[in-house]
Amino acid sequence: MRLFYLLLVCSLNISLRLFYKRIQFINKPKRFFNRTIYVSNHPNSFMDPIMLGALSKSIFNFMTRSDVFKWWLKPFLWLAHMLPIYRQHDGENTQEKNKTVFNRVNKTLANGRNILIFGEGFTDDTPIRGLKPIKKGAVRMGLTALEGCNWEKKIYLASIGINYTDRNTIGSELLVEYGGEICLNDYRKDFEENTPKAINDITKKLEGMMQDCVIYVADKSNYAFIENIMQITRKGFNHANHDDTIALKARFEYSKKLAHWINENATEENEAINQLKKELNAYFALEKRMQIQDRFVFESASSKTVSRSKELFLLATAWPIAILGAIQGFIPYFLAKKLTEKIMKRKVFWGSVKMLLGKVFGTIYSLPIVIWLTKNYFPHWSFGVIYFLFVAPVLWKISYDYGTWFKEYLLKGKMKHADLSKFVTKRQQLAQQIDELVPVA
Repeated sequence: MRLFYLLLVCSLNISLRLFYKRIQFINKPKRFFNRTIYVSNHPNSFMDPIMLGALSKSIFNFMTRSDVFKWWLKPFLWLAHMLPIYRQHDGENTQEKNKTVFNRVNKTLANGRNILIFGEGFTDDTPIRGLKPIKKGAVRMGLTALEGCNWEKKIYLASIGINYTDRNTIGSELLVEYGGEICLNDYRKDFEENTPKAINDITKKLEGMMQDCVIYVADKSNYAFIENIMQITRKGFNHANHDDTIALKARFEYSKKLAHWINENATEENEAINQLKKELNAYFALEKRMQIQDRFVFESASSKTVSRSKELFLLATAWPIAILGAIQGFIPYFLAKKLTEKIMKRKVFWGSVKMLLGKVFGTIYSLPIVIWLTKNYFPHWSFGVIYFLFVAPVLWKISYDYGTWFKEYLLKGKMKHADLSKFVTKRQQLAQQIDELVPVA
C-alpha cells in the first residue's frame, strides 16, 4: 500500500462517516489481499471508488476511465492505486494501450493484490433501482491474468452491490453488500474449448450475483412504483420517508423482496397493479405541486398534528457549538458548494466533488486556525492534530445540521397550519390498497 493511499483512506473515512448517517457492510472481506477482481455497480460516480477504497478492509487497485488521466494528475492517480482503462472512443491504439494496462493488471493479481472495476461502465444521471448490463472486461481481464501465470495461481471474481438511500444528500444512508465469488480456475476447460462462450457464461453468472446485491427492478418503468410503495409503507430504502427505528439491513432486505415481487407481478396484464401505480403517481405528483412532503402527512395522520418540539430543543441547546462550527467550516463549505455547482454540469458528481473540495478548502482554511490555537491555548501540538483531524470536522457537521434543523422548524411551522386532511385520507386508502395487492409490502 502506498503512503498516499493510506492517508486518503484515513482522511476520507472520517469524511464519509460524517456525510452518511448510517453505513453498513454485508459479508465484508476480512483480508487485505485476496487476488480478486471485485466487480461493482456504479450508482454514484466518484463517490463509489472513494467510499469502497476508504471503508473496505481490502486494498484495491482501481480501473479508471483513461480520460481522467491528465498529465498533471497522473502522479496522484498512481499514488491512489488507479490504472487507466481505454475505450474505443478514447482515440487511436486503444487495444495496444489496454494490452500494456492488462500486463500491469496481470502482475498485480499475480502478486496477490485486488482489482476493483465498475462493471456497468458509467453512472446514470437519474438514480435507478436496478443494474445495467455488465461488460465483459472484468472476466476477460481475469482469464488473461490466469493465462499469464499458466493457471498456477487462483484468481477470483467477486460481486459488490452499492446501495444509497439518496446518493447526493448529506445525512442519507449507505449499504454495501459483497456477494459470492467465482473461482476463474474452474473454467479453464471451458475457456480453452470455447473462449467467447466461457466469457459470456461467466459474465452472465456474475451479473446474476450482482443483481442479488442490489435492489434490482428489471423494468425501469417500475422505478417510480417501488419508490412510491416504499414511501407509503416507510419500511424501505427511501431517504425522505422511512421508519428510523427499523434497522438499515432490514429495510434493505425488505426493498429487495419488494423489487423481486414487482419483477414477477407488475406486468401490463395486471390491471389492479397498473391502477395502483397510476394512483400513487397522481398522489405524489399532487404533493409535489402543493409543496407538501409526505412525512408531514404521515405525522399528521399518526398524531393529528405536526410537532416542532424536537427541532426547538436542538436549536435552543446546540447554538454555541453551531457558531463554532460555522466559524470553522462555513467558508470552505460555501466555496466548495458554489464551485462544484458551477463547473460540474452533471448533478451525479456533486456529492463527491463537494466533499473532496470541502476537504481541500477546509484544510487550507483550518491550518492557520489550528496553528493559532496550538500556540496560544493547547498544551501540546498533539492537541492541534486531534482538533484538526476530528474536532473541526465534527463542529462543521453540527453547524450544518443546525441549519437543517432550522429549515425543518420553519417548514413544520407552515405545515402546522396547512389542511392535510384530504392527503391523510388518500394516503390511508393507498396504504390499504398496497396491503391488499402487494403481499410482501
